Amino acid sequence: MQSTLQFGRFNYPWRGQGVRARVMGILNVTPDSFSDGGNYQSLEFALSHAEQMIEAGVDIIDVGGESTRPGSPPVSLEDELQRVMPVLYALRDLGPAISVDTYKPQVMREAIIAGVDMINDINGFRAPGALEAVRDSDCALCIMHMQSDPQHMQLAPAYTDVVAEVIAFLHERAEALLAAGIDPRRLCIDPGFGFGKTVEHNYALLKATARLIDELNLPLLAGLSRKSMVGAVTGRPVEQRMAGSVGGALAAVAQGALIVRVHDVAETVDALKVWHAAH
Repeated sequence: MQSTLQFGRFNYPWRGQGVRARVMGILNVTPDSFSDGGNYQSLEFALSHAEQMIEAGVDIIDVGGESTRPGSPPVSLEDELQRVMPVLYALRDLGPAISVDTYKPQVMREAIIAGVDMINDINGFRAPGALEAVRDSDCALCIMHMQSDPQHMQLAPAYTDVVAEVIAFLHERAEALLAAGIDPRRLCIDPGFGFGKTVEHNYALLKATARLIDELNLPLLAGLSRKSMVGAVTGRPVEQRMAGSVGGALAAVAQGALIVRVHDVAETVDALKVWHAAH
């Protein structure tokens, strides 16, 4: 049974005693990201923010050059490469694992050349050429579920059974990657909180974290930091959702999530240290 996630230069145990959840810090190099408003668009700001996350104890830095917030328009290949590639090369040897958040096969190829440790694809490696782009590397591959696309996904999300349908989708995509010859130890899953889901759908999936891991037999990444599902419960605007986001991360880890993708690295790292010390 698979017990470690091959993560490029790293190996992360995810079963058995002593497993430690990993904190993935979000580094958006976009002018329009929903949460940090593009504050880290320039390389100088991106590196400064990355250094703050490293000091706070981040395990993985996830670099994204295209906003995927609800209603966001697509970004050209050239613009995305110009945004992310200098940052990926600059971060490569600073210590933490490096992930790139992209669904474009050409960005995947360039990022692998730059030495990234994970490809984080909101599109589940469905784009033509995506499987070929990642097949022969050693980086981890995060398969995410999304209904529709970022421009339309929140218009009218609908499921008969959201948990069963998300599991079925992730299973189908994992099988496609395995059929392409990809080592199962490289795969992890993400239920895609906020990507074509209502608040009720999101919490049904969060409550089913352990079920997703058990049924798919793959490590899970949970990304709910500052999202509307946190705001719906707390009544807080985006910039005041840190405490709720940490609570959500702990809820996911308590059910077995291996990676939590967050904006508030220091607070999440501290919370997980206390949580792990009590278990």
